[in-house]
Amino acid sequence: MNKRKLDARVASRTVLYSGFLRITRYVFDTEKHDGGRQQLTRDVMERGHAVGVLGVDPVRDEVVLINEFRPGALVAGDYPYTDNVVAGMVEAGESPLVAAAREMQEEAGLELRDAVLIHPGAFVSSGGASEKVALVAGIVDTSGGPGVHGNPHEQEDILTVILPTQEFIDRVRRSQITDFKTLVVGYWLEQNRDFGRRPG
Repeated sequence: MNKRKLDARVASRTVLYSGFLRITRYVFDTEKHDGGRQQLTRDVMERGHAVGVLGVDPVRDEVVLINEFRPGALVAGDYPYTDNVVAGMVEAGESPLVAAAREMQEEAGLELRDAVLIHPGAFVSSGGASEKVALVAGIVDTSGGPGVHGNPHEQEDILTVILPTQEFIDRVRRSQITDFKTLVVGYWLEQNRDFGRRPG
């Protein structure tokens, strides 16, 4: 059954807060599924779009994650130092692949090569945020081991975490990874274990 495309428009917007994040109160004029229209008022968090990037070392059969303080986890009552994929904002005019290479260097101190776009951008939580996250995987050399990196101007204190590929996939499957983009690339990697490996 083909669903009819419904119409939705912005009737008005009011910026409630503008800092690291921006909170805007929108009034939407929306068409209803059963006919007619209604106006809805919703607050939306806006901060642009981001990229999550998984570094894979096919020679050593390892992956690169990062560990840093995550304020949302602490506020939710969870342990706030979590292992996630490298991630950051996509700047204006920048492609996700370029942003992924920049963030891998900044957050893990590693060069990203042969990067591929896994997904061009999925919403984080479209009921209350406009941010979309693109997902990228690329090749890295993990032989340098872990280290502490990050942009000091952004108060970043980021530990590089090197994991055997199977251990990462096992942690994903055991629900020990609590970051959604990291979960998605973990399941992708499970289905693409040959990523970056040269035949023969």
